[in-house]
Amino acid sequence: MTSLQQSFSVPFTYLVSFTTDLFNENNPVFRTFLKQQVTNATIKKILVVVDEGVATAHPALAANIRTYLATEPAVTLVADPLVIPGGETAKNDPALVDRIVDAVNDYSIDRHSYVVGIGGGAVLDLVGYAAAISHRGVRHIRIPTTVLSQNDSGVGVKNGVNYKGKKNFLGTFAPPVAVFNDASFLATLDDRDWRSGIAEAVKVALIKDMPFFEWLEAHTTELAQRDPEAMSYLIYRCADLHMQHISGGDPFEMGSARPLDFGHWAAHKLEYLTNFAIRHGEAVAIGIALDVVYSQLAGRLQEADTNRILHMLQGVGFDLFHPALAENNSEHLVRGLAEFQEHLGGELTITLLDALGKGVEVHEMDAVLIRQAVEKLEETIMHNEV
Repeated sequence: MTSLQQSFSVPFTYLVSFTTDLFNENNPVFRTFLKQQVTNATIKKILVVVDEGVATAHPALAANIRTYLATEPAVTLVADPLVIPGGETAKNDPALVDRIVDAVNDYSIDRHSYVVGIGGGAVLDLVGYAAAISHRGVRHIRIPTTVLSQNDSGVGVKNGVNYKGKKNFLGTFAPPVAVFNDASFLATLDDRDWRSGIAEAVKVALIKDMPFFEWLEAHTTELAQRDPEAMSYLIYRCADLHMQHISGGDPFEMGSARPLDFGHWAAHKLEYLTNFAIRHGEAVAIGIALDVVYSQLAGRLQEADTNRILHMLQGVGFDLFHPALAENNSEHLVRGLAEFQEHLGGELTITLLDALGKGVEVHEMDAVLIRQAVEKLEETIMHNEV
């Protein structure tokens, strides 16, 4: 037998910058990045795609972008920003992928030009996916505008859209060339979107960093009251932990383990069961609560620790139970395990808790215990026992 074997690695480097008023003419951060990318005399094109909610909340944004880029000789803005609907339901509409790809084609955006996504996590997922499948990969820049996208999804390497009733069924692993977290966007978030991203911070703290969870406990009131300094620290620390995980493990998820998806197997299913009436972060908070109670029932976690977690989540304003969890004796929910395993590939791998700050991987979940966890969670929340 004759065979050939090849092996190679490709380094990825990208910067996550934290700033305020990114497109203010006196802010050099974005301009400095563009200058650093110059490799020859060729002028690079920029196509900007903006979340409709962001465009509405920041009516001067398009003009600010035009003014800011007009003085940068290394790039040219090909058109006014393309405005698309935001929110998770945007990832269910294939026509939006086509709109972005059509724009890449119409404006002759090449692989050394940029597609810039400005918006929440769903829009960034969508824009990143469209960029990744155009020309086998156009460089994309993320400008996250929500807590959840600034501390979690926006700083990662994944892009995707929903398909055939399954979350992120179509997607790519394509790191951005840069991420710019602009704190000024957070001021216009409604309370639900402000709160929603906090769930991802609780998630990563519970599985990786006990001191960070203790900080979250100590600053629950400030976070609930929208203290900007507390939120800035939360976003920075959470983004740092996520990036450490990406660099130190399995960034393209070739294996079956996904510890950063703690609480997500139930959350993904719950989003569909509610027809996306609840935000992703709200579903994650409920998913965390369910897996925490399950961990306790499985003998892994002390009841006092369970109560600390539930109390902290409630303290920032999360509702921790939804009737869809119990529908049809939780049969719909349990089916989410099989869908989660299919999305992962390989064996089922779920992260539970052995202690605060200590996640553990398990490869099976007891359907009876899941139903008991749903019942106990409902009883605990409805009777306000935490």
